[in-house]
Amino acid sequence: MATAHVQSELDAVADASVWSMDAAETADTLVALTRVEAKLAELKARVAAHADDLRVGQEVGASSAASWLAHTTRTTRPAAAGTVRLGHALEEHPQTRDALAHGEVLLEQARVIVHAVDQLPDDIDRALVAKAEAQLVAEAAHHDAKALRILGKHLFEVIAPDEADAREAAILEAEEKTAAKACHLSMYDDGHGKTHGRFTLPTAVEGALLRKILMAIAAPKHQHAVEGAGVERPATPEAMGRALCEFITRFPRNKLPRAGGLPATLLVLIDEDSLFGRVEKAGVLDTGEKVSPGMARRLLCEAEVIPVVLGGDSQPLDVGRARRLHTKAQRYAMLVRDRGCRAEGCDRTHTLQAHHQTRWVDGGDTNVKDGVTLCHWHHQRAHDASYETTYRPNGAVTFHRRQ
Repeated sequence: MATAHVQSELDAVADASVWSMDAAETADTLVALTRVEAKLAELKARVAAHADDLRVGQEVGASSAASWLAHTTRTTRPAAAGTVRLGHALEEHPQTRDALAHGEVLLEQARVIVHAVDQLPDDIDRALVAKAEAQLVAEAAHHDAKALRILGKHLFEVIAPDEADAREAAILEAEEKTAAKACHLSMYDDGHGKTHGRFTLPTAVEGALLRKILMAIAAPKHQHAVEGAGVERPATPEAMGRALCEFITRFPRNKLPRAGGLPATLLVLIDEDSLFGRVEKAGVLDTGEKVSPGMARRLLCEAEVIPVVLGGDSQPLDVGRARRLHTKAQRYAMLVRDRGCRAEGCDRTHTLQAHHQTRWVDGGDTNVKDGVTLCHWHHQRAHDASYETTYRPNGAVTFHRRQ
């Protein structure tokens, strides 16, 4: 059989060394193997469909040829069923089958073409359907499966250009309704300080906007302004994750709806002794999570949370004050006055933050006189107990690591 011959040829190169190939030979071999994979995928799908017609596996009690194939080859059932479905679908799409069999389209591309053609209305003339399929097969030479999927939504422009705009509008409206119903978010705490989750959003508007927001926050220019030019940018997934954290913590709470008459904000509970650094005791959020003493102190100034200072008997001594964060007008005044980060030697002038010279938790007032403009990096140092912060008469701020 042909398959026995293919196996024999593959066995012959199972232990072949590839180190002797130069770059050009390696590239040619990779392309050739990709085409071979496509040819084998078509043959496998065709045989799988034939097995389904013959009800292979029935003699051993398998519910279907796909179930038998999955069990026999240790393939997952969805994958085996997909192979059988593709085999039957290719029977109805001979142009795609022929292109896949000759390695002119790849397996992913073939699935996209079949799906796109099958989405055409049943009342379309078969000759026009064949024309649409031929168009996508030709485009496969220039586009990957993702791009083909987009082109597939515009098949009407090929077979019925006068109706294309109305058809596209109907498709988009249907997709948007389906996407809106599919919105989903699940989150869970792994018990080790990390929250994991999965979500589904409509690609149009919400998904696109979220991606744009996070990419702007993760952009090197923004991160250099926030963290400093010497900070190495992490890999994209980590950068996007950090961007999401920054987006969450910086989102203005006054834009959120109230729950029970209160804004959607956090309370951080911290003992008075820990607040003033006399002891090192964890703080507790009103949602039950514990945070380190350093994080609790930083939260009191950097994030929009309300501090609850507890006395020795764990009773609240102070629950916030009328205004802890500087107003927009106060921030503008400080920016005009300070003209950048006031940390000595720092020249950052963007994404600056307002800081209380006399810490707000120590009774400092929220005003322009007691405020100073710092970049994110030096604002963190101002709240880092390992540094001593000094405010000079000329307005400069210096930091020295404590011994």
